[in-house]
Amino acid sequence: MTNEPDAPITYAAAGVDVEAGDKAVELMKESVRRATRPEVLGGLGGFAGMFDASAIVRMTRPVLATSTDGVGTKVAIAQALDKHDTIGFDLVGMVVDDIVVCGAEPLFMTDYIATGKVVPERVATIVSGIARACQQAGVALVGGETAEHPGLLEPDEYDLAGAATGVVEHAAVLGPHRVAPGDAVLALASSGLHSNGYSLVRRVVEANGWQLERHVDEFGRTLGEELLEPTRIYTTPLLGLIHTVGVDVHALSHVTGGGLAANVARVLPPGLFATLDRATWTPPAVFRTVQALGRVPQADLERTLNQGIGFVVVLRPDQADRACEIIEHSGIPAWRLGQITSEDAVTIEEAAGVIRGTKGVDGGGVRLVGCHPA
Repeated sequence: MTNEPDAPITYAAAGVDVEAGDKAVELMKESVRRATRPEVLGGLGGFAGMFDASAIVRMTRPVLATSTDGVGTKVAIAQALDKHDTIGFDLVGMVVDDIVVCGAEPLFMTDYIATGKVVPERVATIVSGIARACQQAGVALVGGETAEHPGLLEPDEYDLAGAATGVVEHAAVLGPHRVAPGDAVLALASSGLHSNGYSLVRRVVEANGWQLERHVDEFGRTLGEELLEPTRIYTTPLLGLIHTVGVDVHALSHVTGGGLAANVARVLPPGLFATLDRATWTPPAVFRTVQALGRVPQADLERTLNQGIGFVVVLRPDQADRACEIIEHSGIPAWRLGQITSEDAVTIEEAAGVIRGTKGVDGGGVRLVGCHPA
């Protein structure tokens, strides 16, 4: 014997509203239309986004670069505040800026949003942020997917991810093979927490009973506003730097999960060593607040949060000042953070506490020295 339903079961009765999904697409069309490039073929709604790659044929040895990522538990803050117009900047920044690390120009991106219930206005707001960020980065948003997962996610819950593709000439690929002893290391300021370490931050906030609506004098705004500060997008300024300085730019590092030292170690070859000086910058108030509230050990803080540095540039030392000027002209503070030496020149005492290549990379070593200014 089987229990038969009293009435026919439809897709809508199962919790999926196809009409809401169609409405969301209509609402986001204008935003997506603005996030384009001349190479984009077709429009929104196709089974695949199309991009005219004929320009690549004229390259000597084109290398495609691809990256995919999400925004982690930062979405929990957006959902709690019911504010969804900036989380798309976080997604784009986390994806396209990884591509720039190898010197590639990001060309196009797709996104994926999974939610317990499709609320067309909310989905369109999320996508509008993604599209604005793509415009800022010069990347085309060529497609995406919105999936309704009733029973798996609560109605107000969602998660998002994205993927992007870029291209670079093989001879222009940046990385460890270019880095040499004597190179200068530059820091580019972050806009805040970006999109890493929110599990730690949320745990600290909850343990202290702080509400997102709480005004924090050190921030000059509410806690929620500080935590939702969008990830800074470095694509355009860094491509401009590469174009201007050329082969004197040796390596780039996107400071994301793992913190400053671990991510710099990933772009150094074995046998080379970076010394980074904490005395060159003061972490913004949000990092100091998290550390104080949670009594977070310094080492744990530094391998979890970016501490105010979102990107690192390794280049010839005689180009360091010029590079700082170029980056600062784009509105991003930049400064000399340290230098590269051979491990042969490092004493046993200096080698203590060195961070080496992570995420499967057999790279160089990085050591943080000194103390942040009070």
